[in-house]
Amino acid sequence: MSSNTDQETAPIAAPRNGSAGSVFRSFGSLFGGNNSDTNTRPQTPQSGDGYVEFGMQNPERSGRTLGTFAGVFSPVALSMFSALVFIRVGYIVGNAGLYITLLQFLIAYGILLFTVASVCAISTNGAIEGGGVYFMISRTLGLEFGGSIGTLFFFANVVGSAMAISGCTEGIMDNFGPGGHFVGDGATLPDGKWWRFLTSSIINTCQLLVCLVGAALFAKTSVIILGTVTVSLLATYISFLALGGNNDKIPVPVENTYYNQSTFLPYTGLSANTLSDNLGAQYGHDYTSNNKMVDFSTTFGVLFSGVTGIMAGANMSGELKNPAKSIPWGTLSAVAFTFVSYIILSFLMSCTTPGVTMRNNYLFLMPVNAWPPFTAIGILTATFSTGLSNLIGSSRILEALSKDQVFGSLLNFVLHGTWKGNPIAAVAVSWVMVECILLIGSFNIIAQINSVLFMLSYLATNLACLGIELTGAPNFRPLFKYFTWHTCLVGLLGTLIMMFVINPIYASICIILCLILVIALHLFSPATQAAQWGSISQALMFHQVRKYLLMLDPRKDHVKFWRPQILLLVSSPRSCCPLVDFVNDLKKSGLYIIGHVIVGDFQSVEDMEENQQWWSFLDHMRVKAFTEVTLSRSIREGVQHLTRLSGIGAMKPNTIILGFYDDEPPKDFFQNGSSPYKTDDFNAGEVHNFPIRRDGDPKHFKVQEYVQILCDTLRMKKNLCLCRNFQRLDKNFIAISKHVKYIDVWPINVFNPTCGDPFDMVSLFMMQLAVIMLAKWKHLRVRIFLCETNDERTVGTFDTQSPQMEIFSKLKLQQSLKELRITADIIEIEEWSRDSDFVRHARTLKQFTAQADNTLPEDDDGDETMNRSLLYMQRANQIIRDRSDQTALSFIYLAAPPKLTTKDFAARSASYVELLTELTADLPPTILVHGVSTVTSTTL
Repeated sequence: MSSNTDQETAPIAAPRNGSAGSVFRSFGSLFGGNNSDTNTRPQTPQSGDGYVEFGMQNPERSGRTLGTFAGVFSPVALSMFSALVFIRVGYIVGNAGLYITLLQFLIAYGILLFTVASVCAISTNGAIEGGGVYFMISRTLGLEFGGSIGTLFFFANVVGSAMAISGCTEGIMDNFGPGGHFVGDGATLPDGKWWRFLTSSIINTCQLLVCLVGAALFAKTSVIILGTVTVSLLATYISFLALGGNNDKIPVPVENTYYNQSTFLPYTGLSANTLSDNLGAQYGHDYTSNNKMVDFSTTFGVLFSGVTGIMAGANMSGELKNPAKSIPWGTLSAVAFTFVSYIILSFLMSCTTPGVTMRNNYLFLMPVNAWPPFTAIGILTATFSTGLSNLIGSSRILEALSKDQVFGSLLNFVLHGTWKGNPIAAVAVSWVMVECILLIGSFNIIAQINSVLFMLSYLATNLACLGIELTGAPNFRPLFKYFTWHTCLVGLLGTLIMMFVINPIYASICIILCLILVIALHLFSPATQAAQWGSISQALMFHQVRKYLLMLDPRKDHVKFWRPQILLLVSSPRSCCPLVDFVNDLKKSGLYIIGHVIVGDFQSVEDMEENQQWWSFLDHMRVKAFTEVTLSRSIREGVQHLTRLSGIGAMKPNTIILGFYDDEPPKDFFQNGSSPYKTDDFNAGEVHNFPIRRDGDPKHFKVQEYVQILCDTLRMKKNLCLCRNFQRLDKNFIAISKHVKYIDVWPINVFNPTCGDPFDMVSLFMMQLAVIMLAKWKHLRVRIFLCETNDERTVGTFDTQSPQMEIFSKLKLQQSLKELRITADIIEIEEWSRDSDFVRHARTLKQFTAQADNTLPEDDDGDETMNRSLLYMQRANQIIRDRSDQTALSFIYLAAPPKLTTKDFAARSASYVELLTELTADLPPTILVHGVSTVTSTTL
């Protein structure tokens, strides 16, 4: 790039890009009219529609036909009954005892209740689309967490479906297999591991056919199915109360090879002794899992897996007329209904059935029922409906993930495989994955995996609600009021703890998988969704950053902890990419602001907002910086605004960096084929964002204004850096080259070489910057050039051999560098004291150092003075250039510019810049430095 100020300081206005549209179309209306957090617009209703008045879409026309009972209560209740109610409650009570069983139900339903509160809060704070819980989490926690948790929630539904199918198969085999209740000595279904897998596959395929017909068919029949299960459950209650004991009524299952004391198990009916015996824990062996020992964690894992259906209603959110109203009421009522049902069932089992029976025949409810088909019907309907509900839920979540392009084009086939709103491809993928889980075989093992996955989903739901509550976001105004951050925290901790109680290995694997997905989505997923949805991480970071910024007190700053906080003034990013990239390394974890000035006034500029383009530029450059764009009537005034107002609190720029004012044409690094910064992202046909001055075009401001900006910067007590020749900077070449070896520091004020102190404030600032860059380019070394000069009194006599004129010796410089903990090579330069012509020409620069004088000396001729000054600068440039063959970067002492009150300021400004141009001509990338603050310390 051409490192002139015209590229890096002059203002260029650029048009603003339009933002992308919403991903989702609007579905339905909001309960209570709360529409603050949705990012979609409702479709315009037809004329005459009753919803026109409120600007909402008629739910009937959007395919939303389900109410609270059929759409939420029935699916949730059926999913929470699942295989547990008829198959595994006896297993839990028989092993854990009544007391621990009640405790486990309280823990499980406590976690569920707090999670339901979080779900209700989120679901009543805005419109809920298809995808249910995934939609809630992704729109609250953001793309990374939402996508990862949504993926795991998809797997949880797949495992839940496999678990229900496994329970259904177990019920079929125990009823119609060898020794089954309904077959007697007649023909039976063949039993065995692979026969059970075949039966499960047939059931899974039947569910696939129902899903292909459409989820609406299941939703319409869910009420009938729930009624059937409820009747079967009531028949079980009545049987416990009405029938007496029969010691040889319950057979030992054929697959139970552990229990061999008899072929039948006892049943007592209502008995105080039986209740007393069943109060405490009596853990035994699980005959369905290779006779593994049962403990608290396995019983709780099975119990929790059966009550994980609280999200079934949220999964149907795309079909609900009013999700914001139906999800809270339907879910809470279903939770209460199933809790009471389970407690009654557990108590009746403890009163009527000995523990040995419950431990050795998990389907003992069949023989004790007054009419056994009731139990068989209940098992088949409950498990089949739960499996179907989870299969539908998993397919809807997969469809939502594909619509959101969470994994890019990987799931596009799901969108293409949708027919009449039914995601056939998603259903097929879910069916295949259920088949894979069924290969595990054991119901109890699948149940533990299912519990951990659902708990992780519940943890994320509580985390989402907790986070948005703690941020205090004004737009978080849920209609559901029965929650606080305390309930969210208790639910979060409860799920986290119980995950590891159930199975620490499964829990660790799921959490690690979730983190891997978070990182992968953060790195590779498109950013458009994140910008549209919003992310709670942004709100939380704002909350914390604001708190710590208030705690950051500038009065407590100490030089030991100084770091550069940089404001880089640029014109067009196209021409200064290497400089922007370089300053990102120079900032040393400090503040970095890229400033830009637009010349004009508010009446003439229609659209000043350019932040979207600038943030895209920062993303392209991969720099950690902020941008500030200001509007003013002149560049000087705009730079004053940026210098004084950029930053916030104690985070304010202390160093201002500008490009150099010269005549070199700008270089477009976005279009250069060999440039590492090449991109077409900022080109729209013939229109280029961030336009640059073309060769031959006039500059945007004069040299006098440029020098005025330098003076203003120093008056505001800011360190000043001018960068030249950075179009030559190639960081990749420096990193691999064996020829480039040094970072050079020239701590001599070339404009006043009689001041030979290499440790004044400017020189120390240069050394600090050089050491910072040495940390980035570790293979380079710092060279400090010690320039010996004669005192002003001896310049006329050219007494070059006077040792008293050497202010600092090499030995003293080495000692000072050691105290500053700076490792550098010291190179002595003698031209300033040994070359008589060079010394004579140095006198001509006195006017630039004697700033108190406002006029040139009367006996000085202006042209002759300038000519001699240029000769001196050319000689100084030759000295530096001869020693820069292996130099990656040079820091040169920048003399203070002429004061604004100086007579003939315009002429002096032009001379000042002309001399600097001669000084830095044909050098490597060079930074002219003038420091005004102490930046180093020799003390602890």
